[in-house]
Amino acid sequence: MDISVVVPLYNEEESLVELTNWIERVLVENKLTGELIFIDDGSNDNSWEMIRTICAEPRTLHCKAIGFRRNYGKSAALHCGFQEANGKVVITMDADLQDSPEEIPGLYRMITEEGYDMVSGWKKKRYDPVFTKNLPSKFYNGTARLMTGIKLNDFNCGLKAYRLRVVKSIEVYGDMHRYIPVLVKWAGFKKIGEKVVIHQERKYGVTKFGIERFIRGPLDLLSVIFISKFGKRPMHLFGVLGMLMFILGFIAAGWVGASKLIALSHGKMAPLVTNNPFFYIALTSMIIGSQLFLSGFVAELVSRSASERNHYLIAEKL
Repeated sequence: MDISVVVPLYNEEESLVELTNWIERVLVENKLTGELIFIDDGSNDNSWEMIRTICAEPRTLHCKAIGFRRNYGKSAALHCGFQEANGKVVITMDADLQDSPEEIPGLYRMITEEGYDMVSGWKKKRYDPVFTKNLPSKFYNGTARLMTGIKLNDFNCGLKAYRLRVVKSIEVYGDMHRYIPVLVKWAGFKKIGEKVVIHQERKYGVTKFGIERFIRGPLDLLSVIFISKFGKRPMHLFGVLGMLMFILGFIAAGWVGASKLIALSHGKMAPLVTNNPFFYIALTSMIIGSQLFLSGFVAELVSRSASERNHYLIAEKL
């Protein structure tokens, strides 16, 4: 099988038939075999009934579907879709018809002919609201490029292509669907490309993402960076920060004590150490430093006892 198209959706009943027919037509025209995997993320409209009808119809495109009992989020839907996928190349796209299936052959060729492990779409010209989507998206993408070193213009584009082994090697959880390229790089797949794709105006319904994404986005980025860098060696972060804080506090305490001893040696009246604000700064720094160091020890113990402590991704075995 050439392609698996994974489509996560939530309340998109109006667009499903049109999307299915469009994907099927594109694959037939390009002589590609494939499967379409719908992941219904707990829709409360008629999306699931529409999917059942689509899957029951005779098609050249094999249709499969998974329905959640409640809304778990896009990451959970993608994770289940990746587990079900069997095609050489896995394509993800949204169900709202803003992602064009006409891009599928080009993405497929970039994976199979140009050797990319993953190709992310870039919606260079967007038809989304400027202040609620476009500007925040530019800010998050710029921050992600700076912090991860991955030179992509659109991390969160729903239209992406992967080698099958890539999606079988990553775990998408929480709201990490925004930063799948980071997870792919962390898993050891370094050839990540980008393709300018057509972005269309929403034809049916309304966007399903609310204001909470402005809070979750930066937190998820910090989480994935922390896990990728210090997930198996937390002491390298907490221990270094703890030592720095403790040393700074110790130096400040030494300076306070030395100042008083120098004053006494010259026969001057020295103020009480507890009246010096640097004493409390020093004490606080040493306490925080000790706590960070102990946190590193606890995190290290948890990491060493984790079942995946020695779980590594093997590229090839003879």
